[in-house]
Amino acid sequence: MKIVIVGCGKIGKTILSSLLAEGHDIVAVDTDPDVITEISNIYDSMCVCGSGTDYDTLNEAGVAKADLCVACTDSDELNMLSCFIAGKMGAQHTIARIRNPEYNAQSINFLRHHLELSTSFNPDLIAAQELFNVLKLPSADKIEYFSRRSFEMVELRVREDSPFCGVSLSDLRKKYQAKFLICAVQRGEEVTIPRGDFQLQAGDRIEVTAARSEIQKLMRTMGILQKQSRNVMILGASRMGYYLARMLLASGTSVKLIDQDHERCQQMSELLPEAVVICGDGAHQELLLEEGLRSMDAFCALTGTDEANILISFYASSQGVPKVITKVNRTELISIAGRLGLDTMISARSVSSNVLIRYARALQNSMGSNVETLYHLLDGKAEALEFRVENDFPALGVPLKQMKLRQGILVTGISRGRHALIPTGDDAIHAGDRVVVLAAGMRIHTLSDILQ
Repeated sequence: MKIVIVGCGKIGKTILSSLLAEGHDIVAVDTDPDVITEISNIYDSMCVCGSGTDYDTLNEAGVAKADLCVACTDSDELNMLSCFIAGKMGAQHTIARIRNPEYNAQSINFLRHHLELSTSFNPDLIAAQELFNVLKLPSADKIEYFSRRSFEMVELRVREDSPFCGVSLSDLRKKYQAKFLICAVQRGEEVTIPRGDFQLQAGDRIEVTAARSEIQKLMRTMGILQKQSRNVMILGASRMGYYLARMLLASGTSVKLIDQDHERCQQMSELLPEAVVICGDGAHQELLLEEGLRSMDAFCALTGTDEANILISFYASSQGVPKVITKVNRTELISIAGRLGLDTMISARSVSSNVLIRYARALQNSMGSNVETLYHLLDGKAEALEFRVENDFPALGVPLKQMKLRQGILVTGISRGRHALIPTGDDAIHAGDRVVVLAAGMRIHTLSDILQ
């Protein structure tokens, strides 16, 4: 597809890189000549220097023939206007980044309708929702939802004292009564879709699929189920921090928010009257201890500096905080954070690219299915996708054990009506089902792509 990206800051570059990797024809538009020069030197894409609200600039970018226009500048209003103009010029679909908390759901729906936007996305809100989900089930490092929350896919790290160590997957299924499936394992840099004789080792990162009740049953049996976080300290009164605090407060959780910007703290005090807002430098260990760091159920480092987030998270972990979450945008720092023992990390850039990739693949689908959900897992080395099955899927009614699947593909869940099941070889896919598929080392666009 031909895609025009207006605004190539941190989010825009991540989206551009991800969509180029998908094989799309990308045109980058930005007002900064240095940014345009950098992109033209690094990426294989056409670049246009100019405003995303200027007719001549968009015309030069070929927006009239674009399948999709994505506007992700720092200005919500400019993004909406750019998408409106692009749509009027002929762009088939338009997506605007809208992240100002002042635009509530009702306002955004109104604007989307009258500006004829295909959709909008808020990276900070999406990331905050992911963090909120983890804080509800802190035993997990990451949680993804499928089939209207009928399925969960949780990421866990196998520790040295874990009952999973040295046990084959087939023996685990016999030992634990919960209905679950270990669908992917990352050991070092390698991601494997394991067979029944695969033995887990300390340090493995695993993806486990099951219904929510079964996940909790499994964790309880293993002795790793932690209580939901009720006292949370958030460092950084960013948009992500605001959205997360708002969700936590609405759920009855106590929130302490720390930031060194006095004006921002004043704003947070007005927006979140139930939160305790502290104006101070969270890098000072004395401040964190004075504010009760050691008594917290969870600590979230969400400042705008990756290095600070990693170091302060490491300190919080050393003080015995049960759950530590770290905002890390730069991919090269994620492995460093992992080696320091930090397991749960979030990136607004990565959640944005997931949204755009899912939307682009849905536009491309033409045979047998539609992408409903898409997540990148295990440092992007695997993908979990949910498809809605149509009548023209070529393997309808064929038992999975007879289906010729491509290597690196695993069907991890089937939702049929109100029933969700972890499939066995005797189960088959039917029209109307929602099917969750895990793909390691490859990209699939339709359900048909899982077949040889």
